[in-house]
Amino acid sequence: MSRPVVTRFAPSPTGFLHIGGARTALFNWLYARHTGGKMLLRIEDTDRQRSTDEATAAILDGLAWLGLNCDGEPVSQFARADRHRAVAEELVAKGEAYYCYSSPEELEAMREKARAEGRPPRYDGTWRDRDPSEAPEGIKPVIRIKTPQDGETVVEDQVQGTVRFPNKDLDDFIILRSDGSPTYMHAVVVDDHDMGVTHIIRGDDHLTNAARQTVIYKAMGWDVPVMAHIPLIHGPDGAKLSKRHGALGVEAYREMGYLPSALRNYLARLGWSHGDDEIMSDEDMIRWFDIADVNKGAARFDFQKLEALNGVHMRQMDDAKLLDILIETLPHLPGGKTLLDGMDTTRKNQFLQALPGLKERAKTLVELVDSAGFLFAARPLSIDEKAAQLLDENARQLLAEILPVLQNVEDWTLANIEAAVRAFAEQTERKLGKVAQPLRAALVGRTTSPGIFDVLSVLGQEESLARIRDQAA
Repeated sequence: MSRPVVTRFAPSPTGFLHIGGARTALFNWLYARHTGGKMLLRIEDTDRQRSTDEATAAILDGLAWLGLNCDGEPVSQFARADRHRAVAEELVAKGEAYYCYSSPEELEAMREKARAEGRPPRYDGTWRDRDPSEAPEGIKPVIRIKTPQDGETVVEDQVQGTVRFPNKDLDDFIILRSDGSPTYMHAVVVDDHDMGVTHIIRGDDHLTNAARQTVIYKAMGWDVPVMAHIPLIHGPDGAKLSKRHGALGVEAYREMGYLPSALRNYLARLGWSHGDDEIMSDEDMIRWFDIADVNKGAARFDFQKLEALNGVHMRQMDDAKLLDILIETLPHLPGGKTLLDGMDTTRKNQFLQALPGLKERAKTLVELVDSAGFLFAARPLSIDEKAAQLLDENARQLLAEILPVLQNVEDWTLANIEAAVRAFAEQTERKLGKVAQPLRAALVGRTTSPGIFDVLSVLGQEESLARIRDQAA
């Protein structure tokens, strides 16, 4: 009987959770959910100079915002240093590793010699079979693994296929430094084994590490997890993703007004697909996702596609749910805190009422907030340049004419407002657009907005009349 699937996401807390890391976490999460397994979280904080508590907090916050909940408590790699050391010493006792006393000068001489002979610099195995009794005084040894000296190490990768590494290229690499701290290569293997990880899903920049880690697994007699090395994300120009392309922390995407559900959908489609399906729910992705279906080639990040997808997710989302997410996100949006401070029950209800019209035109929450600005604007309204040009003498005269018509609407409902405005247009022999444009400029201060009847309805009769009065001749 096969073991339940256990995946893991193992970021280093040296900065934010960047978008490539977020996709790796998503693929681990999707595969774990698809198979009914678990996804664990390990913080690889052994680099004490660069690891910070702030970065750890940013990673946890980023995962929480993205909705990628892990199973169990996060594991600190640094806290497991004693266990890593014990396994390294066990490998020495088994004859699978050895103490190496080569000095920095000797190592540099080896590198120089290799370069002079046109070979890649490799440790030459000086201490592989020597007795520790020959050790020079004053040198603290490192522990090196005994890599097989001939043949090859084969990694059967779920994405990359069968990958072969000549053992002569791996050399006897260090697993424990002279100060007793483990190398990354060693700590990862011990942690993955102890955490019961069955599937390692990570970026293909780790593919060469897979061979060295396989050597450690085999030396300990442990099962090698299934490996899946996913291609990196590139920019639209095909170059490695950088900050100018969108290699930002996930918090930047929150600040740009993207929905977590849309970002999950978009990231899943970077390197994986299910037929022609573009818009996917979490349930769809969990049902369809298989790590073996991930493409070998690098995916290209495209902000325009993300924006379009985000717009679809906003339009398809239940209004009350979208408003809840918006309110949660407001502290992170430009000018959002001011809006949040004034978000009383009346404004919240107004916003909810306006959402169907507002979300039709917006692709991000930032655009949504911007287009909703008219709801909360203080009188007299700030009129933008295009709206000011539209509000000429004729337009102001029209506003003066329609004022009494709107004052006489007794029951201020959408249907009654629409009937009154249409009747006014017909009676004054104007096209509806010629009536709607000055009304929009007066009510919103812009030339674009949700439908004019929606705007009048949401603002209410008193506020609508006051705004029209401000601009009427």
